[in-house]
Amino acid sequence: MADIDTSSGGGHGKHKGGVRSKKLSTRVDLTPMVDLAFLLISFFMLTTQLSKSVAMDLAMPKKPDNVEVKPEPVAGSKVLNLIADKDDVLWYYPDVVVGGLKKTEYTPSGLRQVILKRQAEVKAKWGLDNDGDSKMVVLIKLTDDANYKNMVDILDEMELTKTKIYAIQDVNDLELEAIKNGGNANISE
Repeated sequence: MADIDTSSGGGHGKHKGGVRSKKLSTRVDLTPMVDLAFLLISFFMLTTQLSKSVAMDLAMPKKPDNVEVKPEPVAGSKVLNLIADKDDVLWYYPDVVVGGLKKTEYTPSGLRQVILKRQAEVKAKWGLDNDGDSKMVVLIKLTDDANYKNMVDILDEMELTKTKIYAIQDVNDLELEAIKNGGNANISE
C-alpha cells in the first residue's frame, strides 16, 4: 500500500530564525498492482480462443494402381481456360481451341464476371445437372512466372462462383506462344 514517511526532513536548527516545514516523502508499494497484472494476463491467455486458420477443401482424385486412366471427354463449349501469367496478368479463353486470348484482372469485376458469364452461356446451351449446377469445366493453368497468390485467387473465385468442376493443368506450347504474341495464336500449323 502507500506509506508516508515522516522520519526525515524539518529544520533542526540549521537555518536561522525561520521555521521550515517538514518534507513528506511518499512510497508506493507496487506489488499488488503487479499481481493484478499477472492475474489479468493469465486470465486472458487461458480464456481467449485463438483464431483457427480457414482452409478450403480441395478434393484430389486418387489414381488407381496399375490402371491407365483415360480422361473423360468434355464438350469444348463447356470449357473455360484460365492461364495465370507473370505480373498478375490472367489470360482466358473459352472452348478448347486456343484462339484469341483475352486479359482480365483478379477482381470481382474481372475474373468473377468472366466465370459467371461463361456459366450463363453453358447453362443456356446445356442446362443444369441434377444438383442444379451448370456443367462448366474450368481448366486452370499457371505459367512458370505465375505466383502462388494467383492460384489462390483463382481457387477463391471457384469457391465464390460455386464452380464445382475444375482442374489444374500444365500450359501447352500453343498457349505460351499466344501469350508471347499478346494473346494471338498462330493456328496455321
